[in-house]
Amino acid sequence: MEIPQVVGLALLTTILLLILRQEKPVMAVILSIVFSIVVFIFMMEKMASIIEVMQELTHRAQINYFFMATILKILGVAYLGEFAAAICQDAGEQAVARKVEFAAKIIIAVLSLPIMIAILESMMELMPG
Repeated sequence: MEIPQVVGLALLTTILLLILRQEKPVMAVILSIVFSIVVFIFMMEKMASIIEVMQELTHRAQINYFFMATILKILGVAYLGEFAAAICQDAGEQAVARKVEFAAKIIIAVLSLPIMIAILESMMELMPG
């Protein structure tokens, strides 16, 4: 699924949502979630391509894959957190959306600790005395 298809599906879904929200708000939320899941599933192939390229570059550059895997996990948490928060907001649950965003930020901070430690250790090795 390329951007023209995503845009077309988004416009169609938006029109249907405008109609459904007035008549059947619960169905509108379900349609919004289904649209989000469909787009997410179709984008998984694109994300897999990104991961493959990153793995190849890491291998060629002889970089420790642990760091690249951690960065990919951080990206995954960021995207999934934003995705879930958007769904919550579509359902009118802004408070829940904010909690999802908060949780994602904490998880990102925890995942980034090994990279920050490695950077600090490298800096301490470079510093004299």
